Amino acid sequence: MREYKSNKKNIIATTVIQTPLGDMFAASTKNGICMLNYYDQRKEKTQKELEKMKKFFNADIIPAHNKYFEVLQKELKEYFEKKRENFTVPLQLVGTPFQQSVWKILQLIPYGETISYLDEAKLLKNEKAVRAVANANGRNPISIIIPCHRVIASGGKIGGYSSGIDKKIELLKLENSYSYDIIA
Repeated sequence: MREYKSNKKNIIATTVIQTPLGDMFAASTKNGICMLNYYDQRKEKTQKELEKMKKFFNADIIPAHNKYFEVLQKELKEYFEKKRENFTVPLQLVGTPFQQSVWKILQLIPYGETISYLDEAKLLKNEKAVRAVANANGRNPISIIIPCHRVIASGGKIGGYSSGIDKKIELLKLENSYSYDIIA
């Protein structure tokens, strides 16, 4: 790619990464991955999120190749081949303090395990925040790496997933955490 010069000091680089579950749109700052979404499911939402990040970072958005995308692509490939359970690619979380605390809890859920939205609220020491937790999960900007797919409804039902229940089920199957009693 050609060199890009900007009068702004920050850049948000973007790329599309192919996965077995569909193309994913990725974005990164100079500090790490700030977005990873299934592109086919969330084009309009992705565009809105990018606009927010553009303002937040006072940045230009450009298609580009960088070291974070190399690591991300390698680690996603290994994940889908069942050769990776944890990700090491640096992240740059952009959200409210509450959202960020929810997303940090999500990163503690072990591969192959699920918890309920209520369990997640309890881990935040706010059992009454179940709906707020579910809402923050739905605003997770970094799919798979911040594993909101590992959160199910109380009683074992699958719950929601902003990229589609079919993708959530496939991710849970991949991690061997899908059970036939997890029904929508």
